[in-house]
Amino acid sequence: MTGQAVTAELLAVVVALVDGRPSVLTLGEPPRLPAGPLLASHRSLQAATRAWVEEQTGRRLGYLEQLYTFADLDRDRGGRRISISYLGLTTAGEPGIGGWTDWYDLFGWEDHRGHTSATEPLVDRLLAWADADPDRRDDRSQRVAVTFGLSARAWQPELILQRYELLYEAGLVAEAPDEWRSPSADLAPGGRMLGDHRRALATGIARLRAKIGYRPVVFELMPSTFTLRQLQDCVEALSGHAVHTQNFRRLIEQQALVEETGGLLETGGRPARLYRFRRQVLQERHVAGTKLPTARAR
Repeated sequence: MTGQAVTAELLAVVVALVDGRPSVLTLGEPPRLPAGPLLASHRSLQAATRAWVEEQTGRRLGYLEQLYTFADLDRDRGGRRISISYLGLTTAGEPGIGGWTDWYDLFGWEDHRGHTSATEPLVDRLLAWADADPDRRDDRSQRVAVTFGLSARAWQPELILQRYELLYEAGLVAEAPDEWRSPSADLAPGGRMLGDHRRALATGIARLRAKIGYRPVVFELMPSTFTLRQLQDCVEALSGHAVHTQNFRRLIEQQALVEETGGLLETGGRPARLYRFRRQVLQERHVAGTKLPTARAR
């Protein structure tokens, strides 16, 4: 559209495991991701992202990778905004400004560790939405079935963005346009974020969930030493799925991802052995070929 304003911003999805909960660094209310424009003084997009996160939260980032560029014309009222998002992983600690938000408080339907109660009513609303348009009923119903694991299909944790987009189209999230949106009582569980920031966060979670299936990226979120139970808890928290303990430990052993430190963690019962990631794994962390299990064996 002639004369339409075009703006650009850098968004940072900064993830940590806080008291066992996968959490994202947010600012303000409604919560937003650390963000800012690319300035002439920034030597690169990544450098700009690091600078904005440090300035706005006091947090210096280690691991950082580019996620996605959003430039949809119809997702930001009043003009086109180009958003370039990055994923950063860090260990827990109090940010100087802002705080940690449990990502299941923002995506209440994504936690499938032993229960699906938050998903079932959403599926009913989505199927009603599909039936409401006879011309698109088949396509919509198929999308609901694939993304929400219906008709004997498996639930795929990494499809979080597709599920959020479907809920957006059906008017079941607070960010949807007013003319699409269902009454607040019918909305999907999960708080609203500023603008399209929840969409960017969904992209980051999807990337991380996919990566833990083929790269041991969780070491970025773990302390220097940990128990195997703590490592399994981390994987389960990120994926939103329970993991079969024996299969998990067998694969950890087969992949030679960790080594014992010789130390023990007192847990109130039998002391648990402490482990660390092997040095070679840390050196080769960007190389595919090692993985952590993310689904319960059937």
